[in-house]
Amino acid sequence: MRTLTRYYLFQVPGWALTAVLAAVLHAWLGLPVWVALTVLGVVVLKDVIFYPFLRRAYQLEASGAARLVGLRGVARGTLDPNGYVYVNGELWRAKTEAGAPPIPGGADVRVVQGNRMTLTVAED
Repeated sequence: MRTLTRYYLFQVPGWALTAVLAAVLHAWLGLPVWVALTVLGVVVLKDVIFYPFLRRAYQLEASGAARLVGLRGVARGTLDPNGYVYVNGELWRAKTEAGAPPIPGGADVRVVQGNRMTLTVAED
């Protein structure tokens, strides 16, 4: 999901609450409709203006194994097809790419994919 979409979906409940509150104030206190719509418009405009400043807070960042894609490491024992690699100061469970030959221990590897807690690596 795009960051912009994600941001505005999080704003919709606030807009709905503002609209309900404005409608209640119109019904109970006789608040003019144009004032209620202006208040709603200001709330929406505020969210539009703040988006560039808050965008990073709504971005989904890679976590776990996915953040290691592209990094290099060292095989800790033979990967045939599974084993362990040392990447970015951490020991990770790893496997070779489908159909790839075994990777000997001590060989340099490159992370090509991260899935949950397992890295897929290729010999570098």
